[in-house]
Amino acid sequence: MAAGLGTRMRPLTDKLPKPLVEVGGRPLVDHAIDRLVTAGVTTIVVNIHHHAELLRTHLAKRKDAEFIISDESDNLLDSGGGIAKALPLFKNEPFFTHNSDSVWVEGAGSALNRMNARWNPEKMDSLMLTAPTVNALCYEGRGDFMMDAEGELSRVPEQRVAPFVWIGVQILHPRLFDGAPAGKFSINPLWDRAIARERLFGIRLDGTWMHIDRPDAVKDAERFLADRMP
Repeated sequence: MAAGLGTRMRPLTDKLPKPLVEVGGRPLVDHAIDRLVTAGVTTIVVNIHHHAELLRTHLAKRKDAEFIISDESDNLLDSGGGIAKALPLFKNEPFFTHNSDSVWVEGAGSALNRMNARWNPEKMDSLMLTAPTVNALCYEGRGDFMMDAEGELSRVPEQRVAPFVWIGVQILHPRLFDGAPAGKFSINPLWDRAIARERLFGIRLDGTWMHIDRPDAVKDAERFLADRMP
């Protein structure tokens, strides 16, 4: 997911799309692609909008996967509409989504491999990678979900802090979008519908997540990464 305007990342995004902002010497989009390729993904669909041609040119240099562009240059479609536009490319098979501003340091093993092993299409419409809000770096929100012992997710009442935050990565089944509206829309109502059907699940990240959504977050993340270098 790489089509956002990067408004909070200004001035870094005045002349760059947010996915090309570097953290630790690598563009954000490459952090995401590297993880997906390592997990065995061979075809990656990237939606583009802000400074679209710069991102298109960057992706053309990578030869480790097939890259398909979903062009939103004329009309930014939001989190739900962007996926819905690209849905035919996935041939009715489950797929990962990965926000470009999500970076993490792994704990034990690969988070994406653990997600693959946990995925159960018979009972799940979405399996989200989540992090405890108390351990998230560069994150100032109030969290997103409660999670029970089986990994089933539920919303938290307003004015309460949720223990888990979705970190921008999930496995989705295309049926989540059955009956979805056309054009621009948020994916949140589709998640709420999945919650009502007891089909929204999560898995906890074993590691440290960094939300790279503003210039100060870039600096904080780089300090954290530098402290971990031998």
